[in-house]
Amino acid sequence: MAQPIQSFTVDALPVRVFANQDDLSLSVATEVRDYLAATLARQGSAAAILATGNSQIRFLERLVQSGGVDWSKITLFHMDEYLGLPATHKASFRKYMKERVESLVHPRAFHYLDGDCDLPLDEIARYTALLKAQPIDLCCLGVGENGHIAFNDPPVARFDDVHWVKLVKLDDACKLQQVKEGHFASLETVPPYAFTLTIPALCSAKKMMCVAPETRKATAVRDALRGPIATSCPASYLRTQSQCSLLLDRDSATLL
Repeated sequence: MAQPIQSFTVDALPVRVFANQDDLSLSVATEVRDYLAATLARQGSAAAILATGNSQIRFLERLVQSGGVDWSKITLFHMDEYLGLPATHKASFRKYMKERVESLVHPRAFHYLDGDCDLPLDEIARYTALLKAQPIDLCCLGVGENGHIAFNDPPVARFDDVHWVKLVKLDDACKLQQVKEGHFASLETVPPYAFTLTIPALCSAKKMMCVAPETRKATAVRDALRGPIATSCPASYLRTQSQCSLLLDRDSATLL
């Protein structure tokens, strides 16, 4: 397994920096595989939340190829979806997960947020009940260019949120990231609202692995680790979560 070139802790958060994204992806995939296998051996089933986004693709590829996990005993969730977007749209997170994870490993269940549902408030209640039906063993997440985790953008992030799932208005910086990544043609075509798991829901997991490679994440990583713990950079809250590890590559760590 690839070894980090640097390891340190900020407040309660362990941070590991790898030489490149390939080393990072292999290391995280191996650790996640071993953790899931051990969890299954101990309790017979597991539940995990997975993130989407371009920065997660290599990690997920490594994970589904790694073997050694009985996915038929694992229940999976994703953490966000655009309101009103059909599952067939190229930017749909349901499409992303079905193609990159579900169709390849065939988990016990993969529960999806129904972005184009008729009754959004009922969908929030349905997904919240599914999340709370069992302990969440693992959450694999990323960090947005504006410091968001899931779609908890700075204007809507709440560290003490009473909800586990909510409907939020997307920040322009977040929408611009989706355009630059090629998921939408322009800012105007990005849906203005999305479902998201809240920060307390994500942090309910027994283990968290935050995968944040690439130079475009360097500012958000610096703000998360060197700035105040505040909703101006929602990822900064991870510094209070000792069950979380932040995994960087050399590029995303350049401003530290």
